[in-house]
Amino acid sequence: MGDSENSGIDWLNANEQRAWRAFIDGSQRLIGLLNRDLATSDSLSIADYRILVLLSESPKGALRMSEIADGIVASRSKLTHQARRMESAGLIRREACSEDGRGVCAHITDTGREALKKAARNHVTSVRSYFIDLLDDTELDALASIFEKIDNHVIAKQHDDD
Repeated sequence: MGDSENSGIDWLNANEQRAWRAFIDGSQRLIGLLNRDLATSDSLSIADYRILVLLSESPKGALRMSEIADGIVASRSKLTHQARRMESAGLIRREACSEDGRGVCAHITDTGREALKKAARNHVTSVRSYFIDLLDDTELDALASIFEKIDNHVIAKQHDDD
């Protein structure tokens, strides 16, 4: 690129570029491996698993679709397609929210609970193998702090843009 194309851009230095690329490459490969392991052992996607976890952790086994979308960081339209597929598989059921009749709530089914229970052991083994066991407590604390900071910043930026 010519100098005129570079002016005004605060390019990443070598250390910043290394960190950024390590994050992008490592996170995409990690999610790919976790997704493959779930699909191979339990016929679930990582998205299925995350939704089932959220629903299983909610007091009534149900959440508004908008809450699920926020919880898994997905667009409403992507979640709708995902939920339709999961409903066809008998993992969840959707219905109008009982509190106010507005919006749609997803409920984990007995089949969904069984699928989650079966998948959890294999998934945790994979998470430990590819992630947790590679890091010591100091690194885990640092990583959690870093991504909580990034997540909070991004959330605040999204609210500012709304």
